[in-house]
Amino acid sequence: MKLPYILRLADDALIIGQRLGEWTGHGPILEQDIALTNAALDHVGRARSLYQYAAEVFNQLPKEEQLACFTSAAIQDKIRTGAVIDEDTLAYLRDGWDFKNVLLTERPNIDWAYTVARGLFLDTFNFLYFTALSKSADATLAAIAEKSLKEVTYHLRWSSEWVIRLGDGTDDSHEKMQQAINDTWAFTGELFIATDYEAAMTAAGIAPDLKLIQQQWTARVQEVLDEATLSAPADAWMQQGGKAGTHTEELGYILAELQFMQRTYPNMQW
Repeated sequence: MKLPYILRLADDALIIGQRLGEWTGHGPILEQDIALTNAALDHVGRARSLYQYAAEVFNQLPKEEQLACFTSAAIQDKIRTGAVIDEDTLAYLRDGWDFKNVLLTERPNIDWAYTVARGLFLDTFNFLYFTALSKSADATLAAIAEKSLKEVTYHLRWSSEWVIRLGDGTDDSHEKMQQAINDTWAFTGELFIATDYEAAMTAAGIAPDLKLIQQQWTARVQEVLDEATLSAPADAWMQQGGKAGTHTEELGYILAELQFMQRTYPNMQW
């Protein structure tokens, strides 16, 4: 149960890092272009630490269990030949259905309002989640969470300030920000729906309790929306499936770009 849990955390970080990286060179002003590029690097850096840990856990499994973990033919070949599975293998050679990121992370940028709406929801969750995870019974995960806290604290301040600026700005910016909140809201519920592997990690004292995180998240997001003169949608229906490997078509486009070099030139090294 530990391996899929670590991969879930890593996949979230990698996919949102790739999404934010799409703004590099395209930000509305230079300062914000640099801010999002740095945020993308923060997420990718955290993903690397988590994939390294996941690879360590994976390589300790019996070969029979390793072969049952992923459907990727490239990874299956590596396992059969006795090759060591590393962070690059897990990031660049797994197929889309083996990824466990929440659907929120793969949502397209669309425009600035959608990007900061997604940021508010995800950054609030990450701040609360990693604060709790820093007290995990797993020393490695606790250390990664502790190291990430400074980064996610900045991310949350950045996205909150932009939601407030746009929501409480002009009539046009308010309308666009509210529409982005409305359209993104349905992808937030999955953050708090525990899978079997998450529930097992919570019971073991490794993962935070998502029900407690949800209460804190709801309160903090509402504070920002109130200050931004925005409202949360009343519709309680939520999308889900990413944690179990069921994704939107958007993930396929992300992975096609992200994994192109490694799949085209196998075993390449940086």
